[in-house]
Amino acid sequence: MSAVLAKDSPSPRPSPAGGRGSRKRSVNPKYLPLAATISLFMLMATLGSVMYTGFFSAQVFLNLLIDNAFLIVVAVGMTFVILSGGIDLSVGSVIALTTMVSASLVEKHGWSPAAVLPLVLLMGTAFGAFMGLLIERFRLQPFIVTLAGMFLARGLCYVISIDSVSIQNDFYTQVSQVRIPVWGDASVSISAVIAIVVVLAAIFIAHCTPFGRTVYAIGGSENSALLMGLPVRSTLIGVYTLSGFCSALAGVIFTFYMLSGYGLHAIGLELDAIAAVVIGGTLLTGGVGYVAGTLFGVLMLGIIQTLISFDGTLSSWWTRIVVGALLFVFCLLQRFFTSRAPRR
Repeated sequence: MSAVLAKDSPSPRPSPAGGRGSRKRSVNPKYLPLAATISLFMLMATLGSVMYTGFFSAQVFLNLLIDNAFLIVVAVGMTFVILSGGIDLSVGSVIALTTMVSASLVEKHGWSPAAVLPLVLLMGTAFGAFMGLLIERFRLQPFIVTLAGMFLARGLCYVISIDSVSIQNDFYTQVSQVRIPVWGDASVSISAVIAIVVVLAAIFIAHCTPFGRTVYAIGGSENSALLMGLPVRSTLIGVYTLSGFCSALAGVIFTFYMLSGYGLHAIGLELDAIAAVVIGGTLLTGGVGYVAGTLFGVLMLGIIQTLISFDGTLSSWWTRIVVGALLFVFCLLQRFFTSRAPRR
């Protein structure tokens, strides 16, 4: 009888499987690329502070936001697109079209900036919504549709003008020169403040709204999202609509930054945005990623360029070389971490 009771009584030792499961839950592999990005950024900042005099200052780090504000905004929109499992190659061309339309209407036709700014934002939003509708309604590949959008938007720039159109309007020049004091002598531009607001709003949308949760679900498995009754069709259109809006807003910021409209503005910026998103820890297959990671991905690109500028002996093309190497490393890291992720 005692033998039977001993056999049926639970063992006081925890099962090995339970122990392994608790360890896996304590460190989820999907967070590791984001942690790697933040750690590498901190390492580069520390390295620059040790190597170069004046690198460790508030203004140097705030300049990363000021100089890359437009890239932060467009990368936020790209994050939602990639999280859904798609891609948007039109963002750079939409930025150029926004600058060209703004410059043409303000300088050549005498429009007020109060009318131009809402118009270009609406234009970019409608452009993104149209591409999203084509992708969802006709089940077309996002790569092809947004590639067509890239050529279309870039071509429309040259229909307006083949030359650069400078902006002399007082509103644009004043906004480009405004600096908001932060502490001491450090300050930020209005564009940097807009970029931070966009990042905070995007974090809220991604993690605290049904739209954001649906985007993650679609990126994980669109068929599963459909079976769960989620609004997949409207969300896919909304993702590209959001990307179009972010591209137009980035175009407005870029207009303040350059004070001109030109068809050659922002060439290749879509690749910088994708690189920032990937370096920030978002999987190109969708379903895993963080807007905060994208912010650090952009700052990573900025701090690489800053380090090269402080060095003074390296060509600016070394920025591309380092970014390319980082992309290879982060793609391998993503593959490694996802292969070790626990399967449900």
